[in-house]
This record gives sequence, C-alpha cells and structure tokens, in this order.
Amino acid sequence: MKPRIYIDTSIVGGYFDDIFEVATKPLFELLERDEVVFIASDLLQHELISAPAHVKMLFEKYRGSMKEVENSEEARGLAQKYIDENVVGQTSFNDCNHIAIATLSNASILASWNFKHMVNLQRIQGYNDVNQKNGHSTLDIQSPNEIIKTLKNI
Repeated sequence: MKPRIYIDTSIVGGYFDDIFEVATKPLFELLERDEVVFIASDLLQHELISAPAHVKMLFEKYRGSMKEVENSEEARGLAQKYIDENVVGQTSFNDCNHIAIATLSNASILASWNFKHMVNLQRIQGYNDVNQKNGHSTLDIQSPNEIIKTLKNI
C-alpha cells in the first residue's frame, strides 16, 4: 500500500525555498511516479489564498493527483483538544487542525517544515497522547528530509 502523506502549506511553499526544495522536490517526484498519495485539505487550500501566484500554480498543477479531504467539526474539536491538553497554545489552532484532519483521514505521515509546532518530538508525543486518549491512531509527523530517507529504505 502506498504511503498516504498529508501535506500542510509549508510543503507547497517549500518547493520554492532554497533550503527546503532539496527534499521537497523529491517528495513531489514520488507523487508524480505514483509511489505515494498526497492528502490535501480545504484548510490547506484556504491558507494558499494569500500565497504567491507561483505557489498556487504548483498546487493546482498537482491537485488532480491528490486526495482532497474536508475539514470537519470533528477535526476542529480534536484540534481544540490538543490545545486544551497544552500540546501547543491557542495561536497554533490551524497547525492543530492540520494534525487533526490528517489523523481523521488516516494519513500514514503528516509532512511539514514547521519544526516549532509540528515536527517536534515533544509536540508529536503530545498530539499522539491526545489521539490515543480519544480513540484515534497515532500519527507520524516528519519533515520531507525524514520521509525521503525512510521511503528510500523501504
């Protein structure tokens, strides 16, 4: 079964970043070769509204290859539980919402370049503690660097 990778906004923007493109572009190449499934939410689409045109065009180029999912009351409720459990503060609600959507969409991995609120061992443990308390599976949260290394070893 192909890995189901939920992407957040930083992945789309990272494609054009001098530092992040080195691992982000190979991640998109995996999508092109149909080796992975990207999951994109309407929250990601909403966040891209204020993105530069070339970032929006990249998303639109690959959009047909992605599984699109919608945000929900259940996801927003789970996101609030992460905050209530002090995994992160209220200002990180959208980050929590991405994690909740990925969890409820049964993503294998959430890909992000957000090391402060997402790709952070302490925070990942906190999100997964909340997930388990609420009957959900744990979620692997990684940067594209980690994902590419992991997938090369499979």
